[in-house]
Amino acid sequence: MARNVSTRSKIGFTIVAWALALLLFFPILYAFLTSLKTEPEAIAGFSLWPSGTFENYITVNTQRDYFKPFMNSVILSVGSTIVALIIAIPAAWAMAFSPTKRTKDILMWMLSTKMMPAVAVLVPIYLLFRNAGLLDTRIGLTIMLTFINLPIVVWMLYTYFREIPGEILEAARMDGASLWNEIVYVLTPMAIPGIASTLLLNIILAWNESFWTIRLTTTNAAPLTAFIASFSSPQGLFWAKLSAASMMAIAPILVLGWFSQKQLVRGLTFGAVK
Repeated sequence: MARNVSTRSKIGFTIVAWALALLLFFPILYAFLTSLKTEPEAIAGFSLWPSGTFENYITVNTQRDYFKPFMNSVILSVGSTIVALIIAIPAAWAMAFSPTKRTKDILMWMLSTKMMPAVAVLVPIYLLFRNAGLLDTRIGLTIMLTFINLPIVVWMLYTYFREIPGEILEAARMDGASLWNEIVYVLTPMAIPGIASTLLLNIILAWNESFWTIRLTTTNAAPLTAFIASFSSPQGLFWAKLSAASMMAIAPILVLGWFSQKQLVRGLTFGAVK
């Protein structure tokens, strides 16, 4: 009897998991099917049966230069992630292995900055970027993406570092390791799963950031999020072309997520089981 209940529970959880997965995947599927429709078909109403044309993809590449925003997205997401890790690893090390009475308060304060509406600081940040000559530049956006994702990076690394026995670092110090050697040659290799998952997650967050990339760029440093927004015009939304542009923008990050899913899961569960 107990075995039957356990089997039913597993089947029920499996059905619920598949239902949630399909529900989350449906918008991507519908966007892909819409991208294969003509504009009249796209605005005609709900339909899962496209005409099967790739004209929208050709038109998107003809009207807009896809390669330039794609390279901007790669440079901005990877660059901001590297800078964030360079800042976050020493910060997380200090808070994990040399905590003070204010460490938890600092962590909570850092996390609370993510709860603030971005529009509340849009005007001062825009003015600062304008006066510093950072508007529509890769350097400016790299700085912005670094600092908006830095709290999450520090929090994740802090969590991973806390799972590493402090005695190992003490042994390294007793053997004469300097602070730099301790972080680079002892701590970092042991936390590779956590650092890798943090790196991948930060790249995804930076790639998908749209609020700041649209408002702080126009053409030179515009990434794929701005590329998608460019298909919104005073004449209206061209749903088929917009869907094609969206699929071209999310395809690289979907492929990255697919191939790195094992590393993400391994990193996110790092230290969960001792």
